[in-house]
Amino acid sequence: MSSGLGLESLVDQTISVITNDGRNIVGVLKGFDQATNIILDESHERVYSTKEGVQQLVLGLYIIRGDNISIVGELDEELDSNLDLSKLRAHPLKPVIH
Repeated sequence: MSSGLGLESLVDQTISVITNDGRNIVGVLKGFDQATNIILDESHERVYSTKEGVQQLVLGLYIIRGDNISIVGELDEELDSNLDLSKLRAHPLKPVIH
């Protein structure tokens, strides 16, 4: 569990990032800077649909600009591994409007 000290406590842990355009990217946080640009390794995008299960698009090593990040969250890997994403249905997230 993170200690609430910010992104420093999440380095080398699996996180989920929701971007301003509504994408959900999951990966291992490898680094970040003062502008909250983040580097993820072993990352994939989860694409949600109401008609079929969650698609996981492999991205690998991936950089996300800080100004495109809406939410960063710690991922419970044990709970996540027990999910059957092929049976999960959900509406895709809409873009954030400022």
